[in-house]
Formats: sequence, C-alpha cells, structure tokens
Amino acid sequence: MSIFKDRIEAVRAMMRSKGWDAVIVTGNDPHNSEYSAARWHQVAWLSGYTGEGDLVITEDRAGLWTDTRYFIQASQQLPAAGVELHKTRVPGQVLIPEWLAGHFADCDEVRVAVDGLCMTVSSVEDIQKTVGEKIRFVNAPDMLEVLWTDRPEIPQTPIITLGPEQVGWSREQKVRWMRKWLADKGYDAILLTALDEIAWMLNVRGQDVAYNPVVMSYLLVTQDNVLWFARKGEIPDDDGETEDSFHELLADGVNIQEYSDVEAALSNLVDGNYIKALFVDPATLNFSLFSILNSRYVIMGTSPVGLRKSVKNEVEIAGMREAHLEDGVAMERFLHWLQTSVEAGDAVNEYEASRKLHEFRSEIEGFRGESFETISAYGSNAALPHYVTPEEGSAEIYAEGLYLCDSGGQYLFGTTDITRTVPLGPCSQLEKEDYTLVLKGHIALAKAVFPKGTAGCQLDVLAREPLWSAKRNFGHGTGHGVGFYLNVHEGPQDIRQNFNRQALIPGMITSDEPGIYREGKFGIRHENLILCVDAGENDFGHWLRFETLTLCHFDTSILVKDLLDRSEIDWLNAYNEHVYRTLSPRLTPSVASWLRQKTLPI
Repeated sequence: MSIFKDRIEAVRAMMRSKGWDAVIVTGNDPHNSEYSAARWHQVAWLSGYTGEGDLVITEDRAGLWTDTRYFIQASQQLPAAGVELHKTRVPGQVLIPEWLAGHFADCDEVRVAVDGLCMTVSSVEDIQKTVGEKIRFVNAPDMLEVLWTDRPEIPQTPIITLGPEQVGWSREQKVRWMRKWLADKGYDAILLTALDEIAWMLNVRGQDVAYNPVVMSYLLVTQDNVLWFARKGEIPDDDGETEDSFHELLADGVNIQEYSDVEAALSNLVDGNYIKALFVDPATLNFSLFSILNSRYVIMGTSPVGLRKSVKNEVEIAGMREAHLEDGVAMERFLHWLQTSVEAGDAVNEYEASRKLHEFRSEIEGFRGESFETISAYGSNAALPHYVTPEEGSAEIYAEGLYLCDSGGQYLFGTTDITRTVPLGPCSQLEKEDYTLVLKGHIALAKAVFPKGTAGCQLDVLAREPLWSAKRNFGHGTGHGVGFYLNVHEGPQDIRQNFNRQALIPGMITSDEPGIYREGKFGIRHENLILCVDAGENDFGHWLRFETLTLCHFDTSILVKDLLDRSEIDWLNAYNEHVYRTLSPRLTPSVASWLRQKTLPI
C-alpha cells in the first residue's frame, strides 16, 4: 500500500470515530486563493496529486474532481492513492453535489465533514442547495492537523509598502473610496478576505504565498476604523522593512492586530451594537469564519475591490509598460541563449532552461521573483497545459520539434506573463499547421475592435475560430486578468467560453493565450498581455480595442503562410518590427543581430 493510500485510510478511521459519512478536502487556503501556501496543500498531502481539484472520501470511495487542464496530470498521479478521477467542464459531468446526492440516495441523514477554513460560504451553500437538508455539514477546521504531524506553519514573511508614486492611489485615498462606497450602500463595515484585495487596499506586498506578493491577513474597514489582522511576530532574515511598514501603516490610521484574533474580534464587533450591517464576499469568506458571525447583521455580495483593482490607473499602466520592456529584454536574451546552446549540441534540459531564464530576469533592478512557476516543457511534456518542470529527471532539449515556455516576472513596477512556443529544429507538418492556427487565433483577438460593454466571453470565439474551422480546440480559457505587482491571475474580467457578464473596461489588462495540446506529441500556446484602451466614438457608439504590452518576437520560421491572410501577416510583421526596434538598443550586438533575423518580414 502506498503512503497516500495509508493517509486516506487514516482519514477513514477518523471518519468512523467521529460518525462522519464523508469528508471533502480542498486545496484552498482560508482566503480561497488560487495559489496557497504549503500549509494548505491538503489534497496533495493526501493523494499525491499536485494540481487543482477537490477530494471526496467516503467509507468505500475516494474521488478527485478537476477540469480539462489537469486530466493528464491527474491520471498519472492519482492511481497511487487509489483515487478515481471525476472530470469537470465536459459533457455529462457529475459534480460533487450531484455525486453526493446519488451516492447517499438511500440514506436518511448524512454527515459530511469539511475543513471550514478551506471552503468558502458560496461553495458550501452550492452543495447544500443541490443535496438538500438530509446532508448536514460538520465544520472541522484543520481536521488533518492530527494526522499531518509535520504540517507547515501559517507563513509569515517580510512586508513592504508601496507609495502613490508606484501605484497611483495612496492607501488614504483607497480607504476614503471604500468608506464612500459603504455610505452609499448603507453598510457599517466591509470585511475583505481576498489576499490580493487586501494588498491593493493597503498598498502592501509580502511573500506569504509563492509567486503572489500577498500577506496572510483579513481587513475590516468601518467609517471610523481600519483593522488589519496580520501575523506580527519576528521574521527571520527581515532587514527591518516589516517594522518600518507597520509604523507607516499605523501612522496612516491602520490598527494592526494578530491574524489569529480575527474570529474573536468579529464576534465582539458584529453584534448589532457596533456593526449592524457587515458586508462580506461569500466567494472568499471561509465557512468557518462565517459560522461565528451573527447572520442577522451580514450582507453578502461581490466585493467592490476586485473591479476597482482590475482597472489600472495611469501610474500602474506606465509601470506595466516598463515591466514588459525589461521582461522582453530578458526573454530575447533567453531565447537567443536557448537556440544557440541547442544548435551547438550543448546538454540543456527543461529545468536548466527555466533557471537560465530566472537568471536573466534576476539581473533586472526591481525583480522580486517569478509570477508563477515557470512551465519549461519540451516535446510531449508541453501537451500538459500546467506541466510542472521537475528539478530531477527533467527532459533533455534537442534541436528538433517544439519547446514551450510559459513564465512571468514580479517587479516592483508590474507583473508579466508570457508564453512562447519556439521551433528548435525540424518540425512535422502537423506541428506547423497547429502552430499557425493558434497564432491566427492570437492575432484575431489582439486586433479586435469592439463596442463598449462587450464582455470577454463574447470575444473568446475570435481566438478559437481558426482552430474550430479545422475541427481543433483547446480546453482552457483564452485570457485572464493580471494584477499590478500582484496576482498573475485576477478578475473579474476574463476571456473564455463560460458566461461572465463583466464588460471589458479601458485600463484592464488581460492575457491572450490560445493553444492546442496533443497528448503524447506536443503542445502549443502563444501568449501576450493586452491592455484594453479607448478606440473612439462614432454614430454607432463608443469603441474599444487592445494594445499589446508584451515585447517578444513570434518565431515565423515554421508558419504555414498559406493559412494566413494579408491582415494577419501585416499584424505579425508590424509586431515583430516593433519588438526589434524597441528592444534591440538594449541588447548586445550579437543578440540584436539574431533578433533582426528573427523579425524580418514574412
């Protein structure tokens, strides 16, 4: 029996001792963050599966629910734990609520235990609506603590503050805006639980979650107080930035309290005397914290911070342009190094390539780390959209076929996210066709002009139509919002097939990343970040378009030119020429000469 099967059996023993019929385990943290610190990698600890997904354990079954991005990975990692894969976002899907209802159809009452710290109010309510009253949820915070004896602690890392010269708005301006919003709505207070929203509100950044510069915390804003619940202990290797940041926050009227004191503080404040109307977002408020609140005084809805944060101001946009300029130089240096190394017959593997790109980025002043774990994937490994590049046993890269690198940087002045798929030698006709069709989709979205009020889901088809015409497709979204020196994935806007009524607004920055994946063969993705900008008005209304921020050439050597129309060729030539003219003065003569050849018109 594997260690993962042993752990699942230990959970079943706990279930029997407590009278639970099922346990739901998520990979979420108490703030429903997309990426979580090691302490909350509970699904991975139990099953060995390291992608996104939720785990359900009953006395005789164990299942993992995840979407198309992780099917290949899950099918490889789950058998060792004896866990069944349940596919979502596919025709005929059976989600957890429906599965629970069917599995316990003959039972009169079912007790389902959840770690309420790691499930949101929304997710619990969604399950309850489907399964009905016969299933009773048991809130069991940190239920795995007794089994996971070496479980990591709640993270605490150095904290810095940013000024309006870096982010445009001071924290005092943001608090005033929030208080006006509360007054307009008639609410006494708002509890912010999403870590990136809190970081934006207070102009603070940390390192508590890998790749996301956030701080584990809660933020309560009232008309006369700002309470920030964050860890306050000593931080090893801190050079004093955190203490200075705390002093700055205190001077601006931010009352800093211990992270673990949030439950006691809220139970005392939300009692109908001090706070009679507390606004919370059920999409990020955890079920455990909600359970201690008096629901009579709680109003639930979508936090206003997400939308405000997504529309970048002039200072943030200028910073993002600078970030993409610096990042583009690093990318071109990397791609030049990769090609010349492989052509010379040097031994290079995927992991070494990812570290070389990190080396180039780390030379940039203001670099604070990657914005997500670099996907450095050669050949068939690129068929996994969320491939994890192993440090040991990484695949060797040769002068043939395709190499995909999806990466990004966090800088004090912005965040980047870029994918380039590059031919390293002879490619098959199928690789050339797919490469061209994906690029056609990318270009179609990049050059779109659309009326004000258009949502991303209405534009998604532009990136898919060239693939659909050839009866090909990809299973992930086409675009996600990107934060300013914050989370590389943010909302509320996106570009995907799922219905999302949020309109694209000038100032929003979104990715443009269609792809195609052929299991066991190769994967292709072309990604730039695009800024929504004004395109003028006429008799037919107000128009918007995109400005491409990313600066890095597209390799044209394997394009099937007959598949491109004149407007696509013109866009590609103009983009590559812009990349060359912008970056070449900052490159060494040898790299600039190489880039000149890569960007010649086709």
